[in-house]
Amino acid sequence: MTDAVDVSPYDVVVIGAGPVGENVADRARAAGLSTAVVESELIGGECSYWACMPSKALLRPVVARADARRVPGLSAAVQGPLDVQAVLAHRDDETSHWKDDGQVAWLESVGADIYRGKGRLTGPREVTVTGPDGTEHRLTARHAVAVCTGTRAIVPDLPGIAEARPWTSREATSAKEVPGRLVVVGGGVVGVEMATVWQALGAEVTLLIRGDGLLPKMEPFAGELVAEALEEAGATIRTGVSVTAVERPAPDGPVTAVLDDGGRIEADEILFATGRAPRTDDLGLETIGLKPGSWLSVDDSCRVEGTDWLYGVGDVNHRALLTHQGKYQARIAGAAIAVRAQQDTPPDTSPWGAHAATADHAAVPQVVFTDPEAASVGLTLAEAERAGHRVRAVDYDLASVAGSGLYADGYKGRARMIVDLDREILLGVTFVGPGIGELLHSATVAVVGEVPIDRLWHAVPAYPTISEVWLRLLETYRG
Repeated sequence: MTDAVDVSPYDVVVIGAGPVGENVADRARAAGLSTAVVESELIGGECSYWACMPSKALLRPVVARADARRVPGLSAAVQGPLDVQAVLAHRDDETSHWKDDGQVAWLESVGADIYRGKGRLTGPREVTVTGPDGTEHRLTARHAVAVCTGTRAIVPDLPGIAEARPWTSREATSAKEVPGRLVVVGGGVVGVEMATVWQALGAEVTLLIRGDGLLPKMEPFAGELVAEALEEAGATIRTGVSVTAVERPAPDGPVTAVLDDGGRIEADEILFATGRAPRTDDLGLETIGLKPGSWLSVDDSCRVEGTDWLYGVGDVNHRALLTHQGKYQARIAGAAIAVRAQQDTPPDTSPWGAHAATADHAAVPQVVFTDPEAASVGLTLAEAERAGHRVRAVDYDLASVAGSGLYADGYKGRARMIVDLDREILLGVTFVGPGIGELLHSATVAVVGEVPIDRLWHAVPAYPTISEVWLRLLETYRG
């Protein structure tokens, strides 16, 4: 750790030590640039302690049990409840019990200096860090400051919200006991994953959705299949409703959601999974002419528009709010910073170039770890049509694939590929069904590589696997 009061300049200063900030620092150090990293909470960030890792640790036994219950000869052995304490203990292990020693050791191993405290821009290429003891450290950057502060959960400003102490994603992934009744507000990824977890662990779950279905950013059938499974598991889903107020008269008592249709729902906890906001409100953006609390608008190298030294990497730029996509941007941005620092050659910011995060536009992969899983990459049919492409959606029932029947009795799933009819390449792929998360990378390679349909015909899937759906989709397209 560095604790000097007066600090010498660095080549690069990174604000935020989540996976994105860590990867920017790693790429900068690999290029020989001196690098400082500033973090106000835990090294490793939201993903490691309150998002990806704890949520997937909670979901894994839920999904594994669901899969096992569909396998003849095994289903009878797994009809009992999950061991809640073991599930929560596994979650705690995966978050390193909310201690960041291992992450600190890794970041130090790449040669980055760590500053604990709140980092704020105090002028061009300057970051002032206020430590836990109030001590201030002034860091200056010769080449770049990278803002990698991510996002925070939005809690709507409703009557009674402060007294109700609602859950956000952080409380939902770190809770120490199962609520008897849980209301989940929001039908996006966080909402459906947490509904899946807590329903399986014994809570009585009600989802309240303002729109008309779950997972609105994916193909409509994805939300429909996930909703069907949640309801079969015992959850209640109400669409077309909004929460107008929240009441919790007693601090340790039940909470009531007041709805716009006049209804009231009482629960033990209420989770608001209603969106994210950038962590830029107290970052000092006003000192460089930007608006506090705003998303950072960046080019494809993640450099903030209108500057030649400030980078906004990861969720903070609102391009693709996913950990793996933020780490991808970090690799791109780190390489771009290094090239610009060396000034030997200009960065390659052409589409799919070494210093352009083109996948943010064309090939963002995502897996929703519900039962069934939902996974997609690239454009949906609606997105492709809005973009003006001449396309065809090719659908196939995953239950008709031999590997699916072997995977589980009563398998339910669906696959869709979006074909650009002018170029005969894939613009997007969606899978929904048990065990399909690992199929997604093959789709991502096909979309990113713009692999012609005629060449995909020669990519032979092994029999009998669920991947054989690729052959069936191509056969369907060819007629």
